[in-house]
Amino acid sequence: MGPPVRAHSGFPRRLSIETSRAMKQSKRTRKTAPSARISGSYVDFNGFSRYSFLLSGFMSSPSTSGRLLAEERRRKVLDLLEKHGRVTVHELAEDFGVSPVTMRSDLDALSETGALVRSHGGAVRRLDPAWDCPAGFQESEHRPEDDRIGQAAARLMKSGQTAILNCGTATLEVAREIRLEKLKGLSVITNALSVAAELAQAPHVSLIMIGGILRPLSNSFVGPQAERMLSELHADHLFLAVDGLDLEVGPTTPDILEAQLNGHMIRISSEVTVVADASAIGRRGVAAIAGMSSIHRLITDDRVSPAAVQALTQKGVEVIVV
Repeated sequence: MGPPVRAHSGFPRRLSIETSRAMKQSKRTRKTAPSARISGSYVDFNGFSRYSFLLSGFMSSPSTSGRLLAEERRRKVLDLLEKHGRVTVHELAEDFGVSPVTMRSDLDALSETGALVRSHGGAVRRLDPAWDCPAGFQESEHRPEDDRIGQAAARLMKSGQTAILNCGTATLEVAREIRLEKLKGLSVITNALSVAAELAQAPHVSLIMIGGILRPLSNSFVGPQAERMLSELHADHLFLAVDGLDLEVGPTTPDILEAQLNGHMIRISSEVTVVADASAIGRRGVAAIAGMSSIHRLITDDRVSPAAVQALTQKGVEVIVV
């Protein structure tokens, strides 16, 4: 037997022992001693893959490999979103073999870059003004802003007045605030099941539900039946949730039937207040609801640009920033 193999000072002791055993085995089988071949991060000792693993793990930088792994995982998340439209934290954690905490961190990071929209328990593709998405996902996208918008809108109501609330996350918040305000003798007209459910048990609110054709995506009613029913009514306020507010075209929505119904709501209302977060300002959807001249007021959040506020003010629209 030859002299013992000493561990190289730059390698861990375990690697030295394992390499020594491999060399002894090579002599017994009359094979050549292992020689290292390095290609990128791959190291091959003539087929001794486990030593390649040990060596590559020792030589790789943990921070670099971890960063690359996270970037690759996030790219795959975006691929899944493009394919399926939505993902959940627990499904992703199981697929990638990581913890739900890690997966939430990945989704938050992607959301900050604008690559996706976070929802409760997962994420959906980033909203396009021409793309209609389920109400449940819409509700989770801008919740803090919608809370403040809803509070400001509800403060415009007075006892004995009638308001129309169309379908939207912001108008759902208006409904919640109306329920909490408990003004006397209020009447609310709506085509949205979510708004109706919110106000159904409010004793101080007389609720009028508009019927028609149910849109499953938004859980709201549209169509000629709904328009005929509206033609017989009048409201002091219309709180109008929109998907886009183009500064030239006016408020817009992805659905043509909904745009037509919202137009009827405007015509029977004394005051029209658009309730929308700042991301809707400047966007234009498929169907125009009405011109800017029909809008009296906009309630939006503090991310709105000063230029947009100035342009709207010049058009005679009161802008309330919350």
